[in-house]
Amino acid sequence: SGFVGGRLRDALLEAGADVVAIRRPSSPEPKSGRSAVADYADLNSLKALMAEEKPDYVFHVAGATKGVTYEDFQRANVMPTRHLLGAIEAEHPEIKRFVLVSSLAAYGPSGANKPLIESAPRRPIEHYGQSKLEAEEVVEAVGGILPWTIIRPAGVYGPGDVDYFNLFREVEKGRNAYFGNRDRWFSAVYVDDCVRALVAAAQSEEAIAQAYFICDGKPITWGTFQEMIVEMSGRRVKTLNLPEFLVNVAAAGGELVTKFDGKPRLFNRQKAKMSAQEAWTCRSAKATEHFDYTPEVDLREGVRRSIEWYRAEAWM
Repeated sequence: SGFVGGRLRDALLEAGADVVAIRRPSSPEPKSGRSAVADYADLNSLKALMAEEKPDYVFHVAGATKGVTYEDFQRANVMPTRHLLGAIEAEHPEIKRFVLVSSLAAYGPSGANKPLIESAPRRPIEHYGQSKLEAEEVVEAVGGILPWTIIRPAGVYGPGDVDYFNLFREVEKGRNAYFGNRDRWFSAVYVDDCVRALVAAAQSEEAIAQAYFICDGKPITWGTFQEMIVEMSGRRVKTLNLPEFLVNVAAAGGELVTKFDGKPRLFNRQKAKMSAQEAWTCRSAKATEHFDYTPEVDLREGVRRSIEWYRAEAWM
């Protein structure tokens, strides 16, 4: 029911696959395809599901990017991975592939002129990235018992995304703001290219027991990304270059509000730490070599499609 998972489900259904979406009791039922409600904390319920469905492939896309404590991220990103693998090993070890969707954050930031490759050391700097690394280690510990692949997307944007959406919405309102990050670098990937990589990796024998970065090619600055949104939107905007310390102010404010209602906020000190880094970039050459991954949607087209979708769905 999530952003990447929903696009993956639709792509698999269009290809003729029988898809069962595992969803939490609180998650909405998908508009297409079958679904099954399961509590990731209940190993027996996952075992029963694997025994009944006996899937050829399991794409583990569920997770959380926001939390209050590290334990929140462990419950959302690590425990479900451990229990899914335990259920598969117990009830259906003949599975063709288990694919974990991890994140560039599991490696930590890069240098502006040195995008990360898979042989680089993994050094996450905040809770989300650390939990993704821990989930990767759970998968790697399976060894040769089950066939697995790990995919680490860069920043995924596109129709249905709620994080980058804030930038699109602000431009629609006539504002284009930077918080000291205009010249900082990141790697991105359009959601459909990410989905194609997931499907291709799952079917590649060379991708067994391997992990891959996925991005759309050349790193970009936040200035380039946001100016593309402005250009493709056709809106007249006021550009604001705000001091970086406002991020820390917003982070402190977000955490203060969280103390009252217990709900995680996008702005907190963990996210502020991520935004303060020089670059979050990677290369996907290994994926190209192993399963012929080639991004099909460039930045201009991806931004255009995103704007059209957000407007058509009345998000802005």
